Formats: sequence, structure tokens, C-alpha cells
Amino acid sequence: MAFDQNALDSLRIERNNEPGSSGPSPLYKWIVIGVLVLAVAIGLYALLRDKAIEVETATAVQSSSSGGGGGAAVLNASGYVVARRQATVSSKVTGKVAEVLIEEGMAVKEGQLLARLDDTTTKPIYDLAQRQLEAARRNLNEVEVRVAEAERNLRRTEQLRNDKLVSELALDQAQSEAAALNARLEALRSEVKVAEGTVRVRAQDLDDLMVRAPFTGVVVSKDAQPGEMVSPISAGGGFTRTGIATVVDMDSREIEVDVNEAFINRVKANQKTEAVLDAYPDWVIPSHVINIVPTADRQKATVRVRIGFDTLEPRILPDMGVKVSFLEDRQVEGTQQAAAPRPSVRIPSAAVMKDGDTSFVWRVTDGAIERVAVRTGGERDGQVEVLSGINAGDVVVAAPVEGLSEGVKVKSKNG
Repeated sequence: MAFDQNALDSLRIERNNEPGSSGPSPLYKWIVIGVLVLAVAIGLYALLRDKAIEVETATAVQSSSSGGGGGAAVLNASGYVVARRQATVSSKVTGKVAEVLIEEGMAVKEGQLLARLDDTTTKPIYDLAQRQLEAARRNLNEVEVRVAEAERNLRRTEQLRNDKLVSELALDQAQSEAAALNARLEALRSEVKVAEGTVRVRAQDLDDLMVRAPFTGVVVSKDAQPGEMVSPISAGGGFTRTGIATVVDMDSREIEVDVNEAFINRVKANQKTEAVLDAYPDWVIPSHVINIVPTADRQKATVRVRIGFDTLEPRILPDMGVKVSFLEDRQVEGTQQAAAPRPSVRIPSAAVMKDGDTSFVWRVTDGAIERVAVRTGGERDGQVEVLSGINAGDVVVAAPVEGLSEGVKVKSKNG
């Protein structure tokens, strides 16, 4: 059987390509790599261009002092609320507490009974003095009766002697008896006065066991309990109290601050101030300078200043921490009338940046920032007063970070 050579040739597979010559050409590879690099570059550029810097922002709020007619703050100081009139009430004598009639926060009136000491020893002595007074008075009454009888007897004897019916001796005896009883009467009257004085002393001893409020106020501390020993002076050791309670006259509350002596020239009597309690940082309390204590502390280089509240509020408590801003006294030239209130806002102090002598903030508008020059006033509690440059409601960068520049996109961390 003969093979058909043509048929076999038709079934042969052509292998004309050389090894390594299969696949895309090198030019094609470089084109693909270039396209990929270009796509990545475009994506990164778009990503970086649209990425905004996260910053903390704050909204400028109307300054609370702008409507009060006062000036800018020229000085800030911190101190405490104090009560000019307060007393740790103790007993006049040493004794054991029998009863305590007050609690912390109770309002008391002047003379109100706060506590009572044990009168086990003093009360019997007072009762004895009263009985002695009563006995002296009875003896006095008896002698008064005998004196009256002796005087009647003397008058009869004198009449009888005039009628020559009795001897001179009888008259002398009657006179002597009357004089003796009169002397005894005077002695008993003195004894009664002494007994009355003794009763008063013993009554005072009893009253000294009653601890009373020295003035109208509020009890802020209860320092003793029934059964404890109290003394007006320190008796040594740790078992004797020296006070029953502490009473504060709430109408005498004021502020005491220490001002650096280098700035005391900015403070004067009756100067307007603003007080902010640490407990209520959003509550600005109008106040004024009462006086400057005329002495300095050489160790701290400070001068104490007393400040009074324009209006007392129940929320103001003794020993509270307080920050005080001393306000500039702004007046119209040639008049005694206060200048018109200026518009101002408050922002966080950290938002204000310095560029030489210029102060500026980064204001956020439509997601981008712009640099705005500002004029600042007083600073208090981490807030600074801005007198010009921005308005209430403007959003500023509260804590500037690196990379900020004019027109940079930002987004708020505050949400």
C-alpha cells in the first residue's frame, strides 16, 4: 500500500517561529508600562489634590463684656471667694458636748442655740446657790420681824421711862437689843446680795454651756459630736475639739486675688471687673474693686486686692476658685460718660497666630482657609477677645497645624 505523500504533508504543523520570538514585541511592553505609570500618577494627583487637612475649628461668639459698657481687660488674676465675716464657734469653757442642734447648710440667726454642753456638775452648783439665796432671804425676813418687835419694845420702854415706871437699865437694854437687831439686819441684807451675786455667777456658768450663733449666717462646718470634749483653747492631744461649728455670714462674700506688684498700677478702687468661677466657666459675674490692701508680700512679690460682687448669688460659695479680669476704664474725651460698647468676639487663644507684630487667624470659608489679621484684647480662661478682623459666627482654626497656607482645603475634626 503506497502512502499518499501529499496527504501527509497536509497534516504537518509548521514551526517557522524561532524560540523566544513569541508574545508581544518590546515596543508594545513599553507602551503598556507608560500607560500604567501615567494612570497611577493621575490617580495620586487627584487623591492628593482632593485630600483636606483635618483641623480643630471653633466658632467666634459674641463677647460677654461687649455690652456691659466696660473696656478691654487690662489685667487677669486668679483668687478665691472668701467671707469677710466668719467664725469658728466654740464654748467659753471646757466641757463635754451633750447635744448638737445644727447641721451643715443650716441657716441660723444671731443668738440661736447651736449646741449644749453637759451640765452635770454646773447645774447642782447653781441649784445650791439658789437654795443659799433662799435661806439668806428667810433669815433676813426673820430678823426684819425681830427688828420691828424690838423697835416697838423700845418705844414702849421709852414711854414707860418717861413715866418713871421702869429703870434706866431697862431702857438701855431695849435700845441695845434694837441696835443689835438692826446691825444683824444690815448684815443679812449684805448676805442676800452676795447670795444673789453667786446665783448670777452660777447662772452665767450654766449659760456658758450653751453655744450660740454670734451672728446671722449659714453653718458650713459641723466640727463636734455629742460625747466629745471641747475647749476654747487647745488642750493638747487629739481628743479635745476647739470648735463646735463654723458659721459664715453669706452677705459678706467677696473675692481676694493676689496681683503681681509689677502690674498693681493697673488696678484702682471702684474699677470694674469681671469674675468667672471655676465651677461655672460660662457665667461672667459683674464685680468691682473694693480696695487694694496697702501691703505687699515680699516672698511672692504680690499685692492683695479685694473685689466685691455687684450682685450676690446663692451659687457663689466661699473658697471657690475664681478668675478675675480687670477692665479698662473707657470714657469719652472731655466727658464723664462711658464710651459706647464696642463689638467684640471671643475665640480660643490658641487660634491667634503671631507674625512679627501682627496677629492673625485662619478663617474657614467653604472648606478653605484664609489668613485674616485681627486686633486682640484681654485674655481669660483660654479665650481671647478679638476687637476687629472677624465677626460673631465666623469659623476659625482653633489649633493651627503644619501645612496650613492660604487656600488650603481643610475639614473639621469636630464634625
